[in-house]
Amino acid sequence: MKLLHKKLLGLLSIVLLIPGYKAFSQDAQKGTLSIAIGYYNENNQIPYVKAKVKTKVDGRFKTVAGIPLKLYLNKDSAGNLIAQVVTNDKGEAAAIIPASLKSQWGAGPSHSFVATFDGNKKYDAATGDVTVGKAKIEIDTTSDRKIIATVYEMKDTAWKPVKGVDVIVAIKRMDADLNVNETATFSTDSTGKASADFKRDSLAGDANGNITLVAKVEDNDQFGNLSIQKTVPWGAKFVPVNTFDRRTLFATRDKAPIWLILMATSIIVVVWGILIGLVVNLFKIKKLGQEA
Repeated sequence: MKLLHKKLLGLLSIVLLIPGYKAFSQDAQKGTLSIAIGYYNENNQIPYVKAKVKTKVDGRFKTVAGIPLKLYLNKDSAGNLIAQVVTNDKGEAAAIIPASLKSQWGAGPSHSFVATFDGNKKYDAATGDVTVGKAKIEIDTTSDRKIIATVYEMKDTAWKPVKGVDVIVAIKRMDADLNVNETATFSTDSTGKASADFKRDSLAGDANGNITLVAKVEDNDQFGNLSIQKTVPWGAKFVPVNTFDRRTLFATRDKAPIWLILMATSIIVVVWGILIGLVVNLFKIKKLGQEA
């Protein structure tokens, strides 16, 4: 009897220990994060950095939201802190370089950006960094509708043209940028210039025919992401036409198109005609049954 009690007690102990063992195993197997950092400078104004956090799930990378990050300039020390941010639903978080780091930003021709994550119950601590050189991009146009983008980098204390940088020259639209011609990217020459011919005639612009050109460098290993815009009167004038008081699909109910009214009425008449015919036939069948 004592032996049976001991066996039951041992079995009960094992059952009670299993959940704790599983929880311990889950805590020990934390996920790992990958932090990628991008540098951005739009219109040669205030630069900013963007961090993107991913983790690998079932062999695929998936963005992670709600991860607190610390972004630093050059090194992860309190005096170099850019900002403390939290990733959004896309796993991204961005911050501009504050005025307090202006002196450090102007100290050299290249800088490093560091992102750190201290870790939590679900993920191990992680870091990410990127080093970029100071650069800027300019855009100009000629009378024959040629677009010239020039890329410069900071060397010593002067801006020098850069050769061999791929530049995208496009027209800014609502959904996505539209290439100015059949070529998507253009490479800079020894003077740092990349030129493109504008071949989008009669493209709709604003009320004055203005469109916005954009020249940009994307995900460059040396300079990060650069972009600049310029407005030119090369588009067709957009004159809005108000059709609200006319018979259109988008008008009020009393302004519905005649063809649509006829179609809807025909469908209603046919359906009700069939239903009424069925009811009449049922009464006829019932009457014939009573006479028989």
